[in-house]
Amino acid sequence: METAVANKKPPLSQRINFRMIAVAAVVMFLVGYPVYLYVDASVTGGAKNVGGTWAVDLKALGNFPFDDVDGTVNDIPAKWRELDGKKVALEGFMFSTDSASDDISAFQFVYNITKCCFNGPPKVQERVFAHTTDARTVPYSSVMVRCIGTLHVHLHKNEAGKTDVVYDMNVERVEQI
Repeated sequence: METAVANKKPPLSQRINFRMIAVAAVVMFLVGYPVYLYVDASVTGGAKNVGGTWAVDLKALGNFPFDDVDGTVNDIPAKWRELDGKKVALEGFMFSTDSASDDISAFQFVYNITKCCFNGPPKVQERVFAHTTDARTVPYSSVMVRCIGTLHVHLHKNEAGKTDVVYDMNVERVEQI
């Protein structure tokens, strides 16, 4: 008779405590958030309309093969060509080769500057050539920023016939993240 009483489990409310709930919440966040990000990127394809501005994943924007000699605008995926002339928000890093000033009016916008150290410089389709309009300047930042403006999708070829621009952007504002 004593063994039956000893083997009886306490009610569920007594077995669950704050530490168990905290550990479960942390594990769910660590697993759930990356799964959410993956599913969201898969469903949206890297671009979603948020109140009239397209939030675009800068890495996805340039993640396609492109021949910078023989490539045409039709080699750019249709989902990116459809953003031509639309207001977008991109998150990445500023890179300026033309100015050492704290305020700049033109820069290249890339997903990750440090990536160049391992894979070579970003390909032409992996950069957005950003510039302000009407001679305004924006503060240069060495940390990740959000760049908001109008995206243009077109090819520009240099004197040697090589594509040197796929995307350019009229910058309205730059925000530190």
